[in-house]
Amino acid sequence: MLEAMQPRKFGRLVPETPLDQTEQKRLQRNLASDHKLMVVPVRKPGRWIAAAAMAAAAIWLAHGIVTNANFGWDVVFANVFEPIVLQGLGLTLWLTVAAMCIGTVLSVILAIMRISENPFLNVPAGLYLWFFRGTPVLVQLIFWYNLAFLIPEIVIGIPFGPTFFRGSANDLITPYSAALLGLGLNEGAYMAEIVRAGIMSVDQGQQEAARALGMRPGQILRRIVLPQAVRVIVPPTGNETIGMLKMTSLVSVIALSDLLYSVQTISSRTFQTIPLLLVACVWYLAITSVMTVIQGRIEKRFARGDRTATVSWSRRMFGGSGIRNSK
Repeated sequence: MLEAMQPRKFGRLVPETPLDQTEQKRLQRNLASDHKLMVVPVRKPGRWIAAAAMAAAAIWLAHGIVTNANFGWDVVFANVFEPIVLQGLGLTLWLTVAAMCIGTVLSVILAIMRISENPFLNVPAGLYLWFFRGTPVLVQLIFWYNLAFLIPEIVIGIPFGPTFFRGSANDLITPYSAALLGLGLNEGAYMAEIVRAGIMSVDQGQQEAARALGMRPGQILRRIVLPQAVRVIVPPTGNETIGMLKMTSLVSVIALSDLLYSVQTISSRTFQTIPLLLVACVWYLAITSVMTVIQGRIEKRFARGDRTATVSWSRRMFGGSGIRNSK
């Protein structure tokens, strides 16, 4: 007669066939050994070696920074809140916000033109992107600053008709306007591709359903496409804003008193080049850190109801595996 089925640990069953004494003893030894299993963690020697190497490098770097008198930390602390530095910081922030506003508005227009089936809209938008993405920002800034050499007088009107506005390019193209034109128009080209990618990420079926309900193309864009595209547009826009903050330092070449130009003005008087550059680095790092935290909160706000993972602010700033699910 077949032996009854005997349950084994971990849910496995003993076969229903008869067992000889040798098999029964082996089975009993296996059952007894199940109670003595030990879980051994996976050894990761590479992680400890990397940690030791990074700790040694950090200690070496910190020691060099603290003990090297050429850094001039007393000069850094004495000038970090200097009025001319704070004025330059304010201008840097103003240029960042103004250029991003110009670039964002321009990018939406260019993105719509780019995805249009009308060649009279698609082709000019493509040429705009080709030109402004293909030339350096510094070259564009210098070009706008010296526009008066090319066009001494700016005239707005109807060809062979009345003139609505006439003015000197030297009076109109100041360092402020040249900086806004150079940064804003260039940013519009890059932001246009971001906006276009966000628009293209929206499922075409939703647009077809909106058209079936009788909605006009403008209504579909405002009420259906753009609200959903924002979720895709926000993360790279935050990165572009942080990049724009640092890109404003290029306006120092056209004699605009931003943060970098301000610290260079002090260093030309005191000959403390490195400490004054560290002052600029301190402010750039501080504002970038604040922007990173704000960007993370905005992304979390737009990711509500989405089960995809969002990156925590600590990972944005320091790296690592700080991934969490949005709730």
